Amino acid sequence: MSGQQHIEPICVRINDAARMIGVGRTKLYELISSGELEAVKIGKATRVTTASLNELVKRRSATDLGCR
Repeated sequence: MSGQQHIEPICVRINDAARMIGVGRTKLYELISSGELEAVKIGKATRVTTASLNELVKRRSATDLGCR
């Protein structure tokens, strides 16, 4: 009776992160460079933390109230 538990990822690949927030890879790298998103290197791979993606969306929706 052990069901599969869904585990939320703590970080995602660059392409997945870009898709999650609806931007391209170039814009995502700009957000990382500006410090708006947190990225970690694991070996040669770059991953973006899902917490920083969620925070970015919260910050932007709080400041962009005119966007509907």
